[in-house]
Amino acid sequence: MVMRGNVTSKGDFQMRVCYFGSYNPKYSRNRIIIDGLKQNGVNVFECQDDSPIWSRYFKLLWEYLHLEKHNVIIVGAQGHTSVLLAWLLAKIFRRKLVFDPFISLYDTAIFDRREVDKSSLKAKYYYYLDKWSCALADIIIVDTWEHLKYFHEEFGIKKEKFRRVFVSADDEAFYPIEAGKEDDKFKVLFYGTYIPLHGIEYIVKAAKLLENNEDIEFEILGSGQTYKDIMNLSKSLKIKNISFKNYWVDKDPQRYIGKADICLGIFGNTPKAKRGIPNKAFQAIAMKKALITGDSPAAREVFLNGENAILCEMANPKAIAEAIILLKEDKKLRKRIAENGYRLFKEKFTPQAIGKEVKIIVEEVMKNW
Repeated sequence: MVMRGNVTSKGDFQMRVCYFGSYNPKYSRNRIIIDGLKQNGVNVFECQDDSPIWSRYFKLLWEYLHLEKHNVIIVGAQGHTSVLLAWLLAKIFRRKLVFDPFISLYDTAIFDRREVDKSSLKAKYYYYLDKWSCALADIIIVDTWEHLKYFHEEFGIKKEKFRRVFVSADDEAFYPIEAGKEDDKFKVLFYGTYIPLHGIEYIVKAAKLLENNEDIEFEILGSGQTYKDIMNLSKSLKIKNISFKNYWVDKDPQRYIGKADICLGIFGNTPKAKRGIPNKAFQAIAMKKALITGDSPAAREVFLNGENAILCEMANPKAIAEAIILLKEDKKLRKRIAENGYRLFKEKFTPQAIGKEVKIIVEEVMKNW
C-alpha cells in the first residue's frame, strides 16, 4: 500500500492530483508520468494498493479518505479494476477522473497473447472491464492514435474523450554512456519479455540470414511466454550468431544498450504490434543508439524512416537483415540516426516533456469542473 505526496517550492499549489489505484508504481509508464508531473510543479498524492481485490477496495478507500485535498484523480496504467471505485469517489467528492489504460486487457489476453479463448467468460469479463472503465472516465489517456482508434471502434468510446501521451524513458537511468566492448563484433541488441508482439522469431530468422557475416553478433535478453518456442526455433535453425541471456531485463538493460551498435524494437505480426511503440524504442534513442523497429502506423507517429530510426516491414526477417546491413556499412547514416533520435528524445520525450503534456490535460479537466 502506498500513500505519498510531494511538496515543492516551485509547485502550483492550486493543482493537486491523486494518482490512484492498483497500478504498479515501478512500471515505467506510471513512474514517468508521476515524476513528470512533479517536475512541472504539480502536487501528486499517490494512493496505491495491489493487494487481493477483496481487500484492495477497502484499503484504497481508507487511504483516499485521508489524502489532502486535490482536484483530479488519475487512475494509473493498467489499473482497470480500480476505475469503478475512483469514479464513485470522483462523484462523491466532485473530482474529475482521468484514466490511463495503457493497454486493452481484452486485446492483450485474447488476440495478442492468445491466453484466453474468445468465447470464454473470462474474455467477456476483459471486454466489459475495458469498455466500462473507459466509459466511466472523463478523459482517457492513450499512447498512440492507433490505440485511440482501437478503443473507439472496439468499445464505442467517443473519440473526444481521448488524449495522446507517448511512452517515454527515464532520462536519469537512460542516457548516452561510453561502454567498452569486449571484442570488435558489431552488436545488435534486443531485450524484452518474449510476448508475441515483439516478433522475436523474425529477429532469429534475420540472424540466420546474416550468419555468413561473422562480425555481426546478436544479443537477446529476457524470458517469457514465447521463450521455449524461440529456443526450439534457434535450435532447428542451428543459430550460432545469437547470444541468448535468460535475464531479468528490467534490472539494468543500460549496460547492454551501451555496448550495442544497433538496438531493435518490435516486429510482431499482431494487430497490437502495429498500435504501440515499446519502451525499448524510447530507451534506445535516449541512449543515443541507432534504432531499427517495425514500420507500423504507430511508429510513424514518432519516427521518420532514415532520419531518426530505420523502419522496416513488420514480420519480415529479410527486411530486418537488410536494415542491419545498411546501418553496419553506412557509419555516417548510423551516427546521424542515433543523433537525430537522441535530439528527438530530448525535445519531446523526457519525463519533464511527458509530464507537461499530462499537466495540460489536468488543466483542461479543471477548467471543465
